[in-house]
Amino acid sequence: MASRPELQAPPEIFYNDDEARKYTSSSRIIDIQAKLSERALELLALPDDDVPRLLLDIGCGSGLSGETLTEHGHHWIGLDISGSMLNVALEREAEGDLILGDMGQGLGVRPGVIDGAISISAVQWLCNADRSSHEPRLRLKAFFGSLYRCLARGARAVLQVYPENLAQRELILGSAMRAGFSGGVVVDFPHSTKTRKEFLVLTCGPASLSSATQQAKGEDGESCSDDEDISGDEENQSVLVSDRHRPRKKHKLNKKVKGKEWVMEKKEKMRRKGNTVPADSKYTARKRKTRF
Repeated sequence: MASRPELQAPPEIFYNDDEARKYTSSSRIIDIQAKLSERALELLALPDDDVPRLLLDIGCGSGLSGETLTEHGHHWIGLDISGSMLNVALEREAEGDLILGDMGQGLGVRPGVIDGAISISAVQWLCNADRSSHEPRLRLKAFFGSLYRCLARGARAVLQVYPENLAQRELILGSAMRAGFSGGVVVDFPHSTKTRKEFLVLTCGPASLSSATQQAKGEDGESCSDDEDISGDEENQSVLVSDRHRPRKKHKLNKKVKGKEWVMEKKEKMRRKGNTVPADSKYTARKRKTRF
């Protein structure tokens, strides 16, 4: 089995000019990208009103996933860290606006302007420390925090990921929940090692009846019902909104209030030590009002 790309080199180095052209010219890759993008768009569950939406394609590469967005009549902004990939996208005349940037440092998009976001095989790169200054938790925090801010209230983000292990999956999902997202993981073809696909389906804000996580697809391409036995895939369970909330700190009860006698005694001790103390008056130790 070939080594995972994210373990071989940082994305801006791995996807050089040669690799970018080879990636984009592969009919197999083009077909996979189209299918994954279609599925991500389906999970995005945009309103069926023929109104174009402004979408964000995170890790857009050479614009293969953006082509699917264009075919569905949407406008899109693509972000990628590889200049070589974006150059190929320009040569192919991708119709989206392209941004060269590192999603681990934030997306740099205006707050509340994006109607939905997709990402195909990109977010798991943030789990690797390619430099001594890279801390995966901080990079995921910056990414999901900026993603949450740029999405319109109630908008969705569908991120297709290839986590290396359960720890990576929990790290990515936990970072999303702490940023304020609600949602969970949808696993298509959970019993197949070859066709298994994981989608992180997130909603900007608390979950509602209209934003419930959609069902996964089974081996026959149909949606898996709740009665089907997929108990071996504990990660396929949606994360409840309540899981995001940390318990509130308990306030101390019966807090002893220091009265005027304590203040007068304290001031007298300070005088005996030779310290300068304000003179006593009718306002000494009087409780201030909550507002002036």
